[in-house]
Amino acid sequence: MNFEIFLLGLLIVSTLTGLFTEAIKAWLQERGKKYYSNALAGYVAAGLSVLVSSGYVILTETAFNAKMAVYLIALILLSWLAAMVGYDKVIQAISQFKKG
Repeated sequence: MNFEIFLLGLLIVSTLTGLFTEAIKAWLQERGKKYYSNALAGYVAAGLSVLVSSGYVILTETAFNAKMAVYLIALILLSWLAAMVGYDKVIQAISQFKKG
């Protein structure tokens, strides 16, 4: 997995997080269940990160090694962060690290 594919995965997870979170919120509201929006978005982001990473590993027949583990952990953390503060802020921070 290279950096561009990692960022594509982050974009996919961030986009799907918004869609899945809204769908789950609507489902919970119909049933009168109490939920915490930020916590729900964080859980959805983490779960989707694992699913997207697993799908990538399976579809590309990539060996799961230490490097892939680091990518998976980074994707989970950055997806959670994007769900909390927004995708644009996370990408801005990544680009600042990349320049420096």
